Amino acid sequence: MSLTRSAPDVLHRARDLVDEALHGAVDKLSPELRPMVSYHLGWSDADGRPAPHSGGGKGVRTALAVLSAEAVGARPEIAVAGAVAVDLVHNFSLVHDDLIDHDVERRHRPTVWAVFGTGQAVIVGDALLALAQESVLDAPCRPEEAVRAGRCLAEATSAMVAGQALDMVSGGLAGVSVDRCLAMEAAKTGALLGCASSIGAILGGASVPVVEALRVYGVQLGLAFQAVDDLLGIWGDPVVTGKPAWSDLRERKKSLPVTAACTAAGTHSGELVELLAREHLDDRDIARAAALVELGGGRDAAMSEARSRLGLAVAALDAVPLERPARDELVEVAEFVVGREH
Repeated sequence: MSLTRSAPDVLHRARDLVDEALHGAVDKLSPELRPMVSYHLGWSDADGRPAPHSGGGKGVRTALAVLSAEAVGARPEIAVAGAVAVDLVHNFSLVHDDLIDHDVERRHRPTVWAVFGTGQAVIVGDALLALAQESVLDAPCRPEEAVRAGRCLAEATSAMVAGQALDMVSGGLAGVSVDRCLAMEAAKTGALLGCASSIGAILGGASVPVVEALRVYGVQLGLAFQAVDDLLGIWGDPVVTGKPAWSDLRERKKSLPVTAACTAAGTHSGELVELLAREHLDDRDIARAAALVELGGGRDAAMSEARSRLGLAVAALDAVPLERPARDELVEVAEFVVGREH
């Protein structure tokens, strides 16, 4: 599956550009909220002590926002407010998703709700969402561009929440089709990546066709991103991913590999559906489920989907004139997303 293993330089460059503004945004929060947000972002431990070497994620969304500005000939600094806003919305979703899914670990550390409680996790997520809108509306650009960027962020957030709602009401694995799974993933992951990939261009005053092409690139990249996440959720190395082995199977997530295997013709799908419907699964059951997903073609289906969406993402970039090297770096980020191991 791997196309590239090393992180593109733009991930570090964008993080250096945006990091100070992100800290400044978090500093606006109340003293009751700041320590919990700082903990979630990896800046401090649960007792508030600095944790300078604790990572906060890959920074793909931040890099996309910066590159989208550069791709339309704007200064990268114009994208900072949008990059901060997208990052805050993403982290809002992580805090709430961990609570919804009862996940107790993220990035090799206990999750916010596991440390501080469920009520605190709810208000931390709420605070991050409100702060995101404030950030983008304060962008140093023409008011109409800030409003366009704010609408982009609001629409992406709404789609992401709708995707989560669809996931929660989908019922058991037997009732979920591959098309429905992809629709959920386009909303839950693709919408925000589409916003990240176009918000810098919006703040830079780009035309509607160019903004739309960048958004489509991001949505397709989001589907590729989620397909890889789904693969790592079953077969990823726990040491690298920071999640337990076969974590998605333990949680009976309706991920793409599982859905593809459950709906495939053949003898394995029925056994897999029955196995994942059991009230209790031990390690032997989980290992068997992982084997059934692979035998049922789920692993190959997700890998194929990731590669296909990568091709569609690059094709969207080729549909409009974009500045180099930003266009090439957008391709490099997309290849990194598909080839990553965490």
